Parts: sequence; structure tokens; C-alpha cells
Amino acid sequence: MNKQELIEAIAGKTGSSKAQTGEMLDTLLETVKKAVSKGQSVQLVGFGSFSSGKRAARIGRNPKTGEEIKIPAAKTVKFTAGKAFKDAVNKK
Repeated sequence: MNKQELIEAIAGKTGSSKAQTGEMLDTLLETVKKAVSKGQSVQLVGFGSFSSGKRAARIGRNPKTGEEIKIPAAKTVKFTAGKAFKDAVNKK
């Protein structure tokens, strides 16, 4: 499912217009991005949580040449699925 299909599905269930639904989805995603980029965690009970982490600098290898390269430290984004989400995915 892509973003447009998600907007259509939400708009169909709520009776809102696709334009309004798209704006709300964009606002939600932007709010989550801003919070996580500030180091905050966003928890949606029953769905999951978004947080940031750190990856240390390390030495890697260029697979083509075998040459060692330095990979700089970086911030990462983590998503941890909530129990209700996991249960829904693993429902038998």
C-alpha cells in the first residue's frame, strides 16, 4: 500500500475528503519526524513507538575493491511494534 492508497482507505472509512485526509496524514508524519529528530519518542498505544538511536562510527569494506572505508557515526530511526499490532500480524 502506498501513501495515496492509504489516504483513499482512510477517507473511505471516515467520510472525509481525500484532500483533508492527505493534509492530516502529512501533519501526522511531519509531527512524528520533528519529535524523533529532537530525540523524543512517539508512542501510539496499540500500534507502536518511534524513537531515535545512534550508530557508532566503524570501518567497512568496499565490496567491489575490498578497500577499507570509514563509515561515520549516524543517528538512526527505530520503530517498535506494539503488542496489539504484533498480535494482529501473527493472528492465525
